Amino acid sequence: MILTTSSKALGDAKQKVHRQISGADALMDSLRRHGVDTIFGYPGGAILPIYDAVHKAEKEGWLKHILVRHEQGGTHAADGFARATGKVGVCFGTSGPGATNLVTGIATAQMDSVPMVVVTGQVPRPAIGTDAFQETDIFGITLPIVKHSWVVRDPAQLATVVSQAFLIASSGRPGPVLIDIPKDVGQEVFDYQPVPPGSVVPPGFHISKDPDLQKIEAALDLISQAERPLLYVGGGVIAAGAHQALAALAKRYQIPVTSTLMGKGAFDENDNLSVGMLGMHGTAYANFAVTECDLLIAAGARFDDRVTGKLDTFAPLAKIIHLEIDPAEVSKNRRADIAILGDVGVTLQKLLDVSKKKNVLPKTSKWIEKISQWKQRYPLVIPKGEGEIYPQEVLIAIRELAADAYITTDVGQHQMWAAQYLRNGPRKWISSGGLGTMGYGMPAALGVQAALPKEMVICIAGDASILMNIQELGTISEYGLPIKVVIINNQWQGMVRQWQESFYGERYSASNMLHGMPDFKLLANAFGVGGIVINERKNLRDQLARAFTEQGPMLIDVRVRRSENCYPMVPPGKSNAEMVGLPEDSASEIEISRKCDACGSNSVNEYRFCPDCGNKF
Repeated sequence: MILTTSSKALGDAKQKVHRQISGADALMDSLRRHGVDTIFGYPGGAILPIYDAVHKAEKEGWLKHILVRHEQGGTHAADGFARATGKVGVCFGTSGPGATNLVTGIATAQMDSVPMVVVTGQVPRPAIGTDAFQETDIFGITLPIVKHSWVVRDPAQLATVVSQAFLIASSGRPGPVLIDIPKDVGQEVFDYQPVPPGSVVPPGFHISKDPDLQKIEAALDLISQAERPLLYVGGGVIAAGAHQALAALAKRYQIPVTSTLMGKGAFDENDNLSVGMLGMHGTAYANFAVTECDLLIAAGARFDDRVTGKLDTFAPLAKIIHLEIDPAEVSKNRRADIAILGDVGVTLQKLLDVSKKKNVLPKTSKWIEKISQWKQRYPLVIPKGEGEIYPQEVLIAIRELAADAYITTDVGQHQMWAAQYLRNGPRKWISSGGLGTMGYGMPAALGVQAALPKEMVICIAGDASILMNIQELGTISEYGLPIKVVIINNQWQGMVRQWQESFYGERYSASNMLHGMPDFKLLANAFGVGGIVINERKNLRDQLARAFTEQGPMLIDVRVRRSENCYPMVPPGKSNAEMVGLPEDSASEIEISRKCDACGSNSVNEYRFCPDCGNKF
């Protein structure tokens, strides 16, 4: 079919598409076309042309710019925005120190596979390479911690670059990308032509293929034969929005589910099949289960060292099925017997669909009963005692008072207690897992709250880590974001102190934060944020409840026992079954016996080693 249009109409259409605008205005128009309505950032000299365009966008009413108090806060806010919504987070920073201040947040997003577009200003094109004022090679600095990056030297390329940036950041295994824009590129006026989202595919870019059907069948055969299967779920399930398919598959085959720190929320932790988080500070029953399972189904997880403990003792009796979108992760740390590449959500759904054509008779009843016994014998408990508040009590109170809240955390003991005791829905657990970034929690919370203004957002922080980005109280105050910040205050760098106590002969070097500790309530008030201090157990629940019902932001300083440690704990170099700090302070109760594949001996009682023939598994 041929459509004819008058020359006048064509001319009018061309005039609408092609127009003379600056590079900065072209950038903003391209961002608008990609659905961006919120940007976190901090201005500076090299990015001023872009901020002039930001001013126009805000006047037009389609953009909200959140002025953070430090560029690192901007990256964490964009990161929290992305994790809570599944959209791409966007942040701006200027050249030089503005750009280098973004690096920690970019690395945080890269380690946790968070989609983010970072835009930096750069010195003008003629000044690049001259050591000009506030010039840094942010393109080179960030190469190891981004999925892709660009230095835009021609404003006519901006629309194409933005289209590619959003495609790369959000597809496959998500991650951050960086666009560096010299100041004069932002100022230059040119003939602008928009580029529709997703219309430009970068060279070498590949969309994930559908999972291999033969491998789906082979995986289902292993699952149907397994008597002690375990689903090991990572952040990839959250990123793929695959929680419903995961739950359906687990229940169809009656498979217990354990999650990584990043996978929290992918499966209902109130469900009988849940065994909670595994790894260094995982539940005892999760760590025992992974040690004794005969089939481990890893979904969107990367066999991180904090999960596996001593790698050659991790799931020693199990065959491995690995569902993964990134080929680089397959058999990187642990060889997979069956690896199914592709979007984890698509793969889980395909497993479920194909399974419905089969007769499913789960063999896991004895396995579930054994796990139930571990749950009863080794529960997560609050130590008995009088006097100061136990930090675990604070998390249980939060769980009961704000069950549906979005939770962000800083990094340390409080993060692990929160992971152990809270029960979160999909995308409602937001924490720095891979990089372990202190100071992440509060700026991430402001990103979540900016994205979801009607939701309850709680940041759980430590007294040491919150000081890393305490200035973002100013941002929270300016925009009236009703975030509740709960400080688990033990006046230490808590996890550092615990390690010094356990492994360094109680030599507490540079970990005591008591001297110089601010009055957090007064500090919050100085920023225009409400604050309270909770000292006594009898007041804990009531004061938390009142603080949570306040309309505006609140900082809640909860003074807890200084010497409390986070248990269970897998010591460095130990297997997951060799935990310390269990309720009965017992070591592993698991006796591994396995027939040697090489000599047939039944005397194998060490992890992955036969004492008769020396065969290693």
